[in-house]
Amino acid sequence: MKAKIKAGEPVFGISIMFPSPHLVEIIGLLGFDWVLIDCEHGSMTAENVEILALAAERHGMAPIVRPEVNRPDLIAKYLDRGCMGVQIPHVITRADAEAAVRAVKFAPEGMRGLARGTRAGDYGFLGDGPDMVKALNDETLICIQIEDREALDNLDEILEADGVDVFFVGPSDLSQSLGHPGDRSHPEVKSAIADAFARIHAAGKASGTPGEAAAAAEHVKQGILYHYTHSQNLIAASGRAYLEAVGRG
Repeated sequence: MKAKIKAGEPVFGISIMFPSPHLVEIIGLLGFDWVLIDCEHGSMTAENVEILALAAERHGMAPIVRPEVNRPDLIAKYLDRGCMGVQIPHVITRADAEAAVRAVKFAPEGMRGLARGTRAGDYGFLGDGPDMVKALNDETLICIQIEDREALDNLDEILEADGVDVFFVGPSDLSQSLGHPGDRSHPEVKSAIADAFARIHAAGKASGTPGEAAAAAEHVKQGILYHYTHSQNLIAASGRAYLEAVGRG
């Protein structure tokens, strides 16, 4: 997944907020690149996260976790259970971004707690200590969310943080922070989002944002690489189409 993003290839995921490994498997069979396991808003436990990561891996998807907050113990717990990346909410300063990188990476790039026997290290079969450290430091994806007015004010400095793979613009919380909760179409919100993407791309960085199919298609044209939609929205759209087709819409 990181290699695709570095090559400028867009990647498409589905977020899931409830613990259903069966749904994750179906998402993988559909051909999505990754799944977002949402611990910030969903009803997940650490055990759920581990099972969902297993289900994602079975069909070649990257399991990415959104932890409740930007906290090293939470990040390490989910990564040790096999998640291949993080999407960190409410990053407001460069220091916040750098703290996330330190929590994800082992030394010398960070200070993640080192244990060889975890799922992340294939229970010790990934190789000796240095081999495991290099593999996980290289392959684990770090995405940070820009979703606060203060983050927009600090964006140029945040973009200077080393080790971040994707700078994600979160429209819902951003609309709220700008004083227009839930109104993504408000001119101030739309302008702020467009400006954020322009600054991210001008810095040569990869960007991300959520969106349904039509929105995602437009986002691809804008050079955005990291996309997801919500599982419940996907199910709702398919369900509505079915009921309309049989005259129940």
